[in-house]
Amino acid sequence: MDADHAAGLLAAERERIEHHLRRLRGDMPADSVLDDTDAGDQAFDLIERERDSGRIAELEEELRAVERAEARLAAGTYGVSVESGEPISDARLERLPAAERTAEEQRIWERSGR
Repeated sequence: MDADHAAGLLAAERERIEHHLRRLRGDMPADSVLDDTDAGDQAFDLIERERDSGRIAELEEELRAVERAEARLAAGTYGVSVESGEPISDARLERLPAAERTAEEQRIWERSGR
């Protein structure tokens, strides 16, 4: 894959992730003392905050993956599996710009429990 095209894909992916992080972090209420609102409302708010916290953690990991991909691009190893050194298909990189492994290697890695 052309380095300029890869850089554009990674920049777009970074912007998407950062946008979602800004939105979630802005939507999350500060940890303050719960007022005297209905207990059901408090429970719902707590569930929503926990869900948002989990999504923020996922997005932060995605951002770290983009940073690793940007480093590989700078080093000239972007598009090559970190496992085997085999090329990652351009189609896969178009869908997942921060992909670190071939599709088959990723399946094996995920089955192993990461």
